[in-house]
Amino acid sequence: MKVILLERVGKSGHIGDEVTVKDGFARNYLLPQGRALRATEANRAKFARDRAQIETRNQERREAAAGIAAGLNGKSVMIIRQAGETGQLYGSVSSRDVADALAADGYAVARSQVDLANPIKTVGIHSVSLNLHAEVAVSVTVNVARSEDEAKRQATGEDLTSINYDDEANVAFVEAQQEAAAEADHDHDA
Repeated sequence: MKVILLERVGKSGHIGDEVTVKDGFARNYLLPQGRALRATEANRAKFARDRAQIETRNQERREAAAGIAAGLNGKSVMIIRQAGETGQLYGSVSSRDVADALAADGYAVARSQVDLANPIKTVGIHSVSLNLHAEVAVSVTVNVARSEDEAKRQATGEDLTSINYDDEANVAFVEAQQEAAAEADHDHDA
């Protein structure tokens, strides 16, 4: 189906481009969302008449998205979920959860703007991109943890997904080495 784009659409084209897209993409996405018009003579005339207004509206949306992106750039959000010892979540973190976490921090981000191909299913720090406008994208960091304390530890770079059953033995070994070093220093000073 031939359509006239009213805004930039991915790799399809820019404002005013007349492109051929699959019928389902046009019928189910572009036309209902007001991102394109069918390429008829009446719509071509309407687009030519309203082009300046359409470009102005697109510019305003892009500037608003850029303002939000400036506040979000490098932003980190924390999501607490239950998980097993290996770091596998009981459930997952979806685009809705990321949008809700950003909304709790005061950022108006729609679920459809969160570009999450697959749900997050493990504890850890994940980078998630947000498409705020066809020409404005930003990346945020999502810290998925079992508790706030664990999230803080992950933020410092600690890997909590690996199981270490020897933690107590390692602590005892390190303490013993430190005591031996302290005694050696004490004996050396005397």
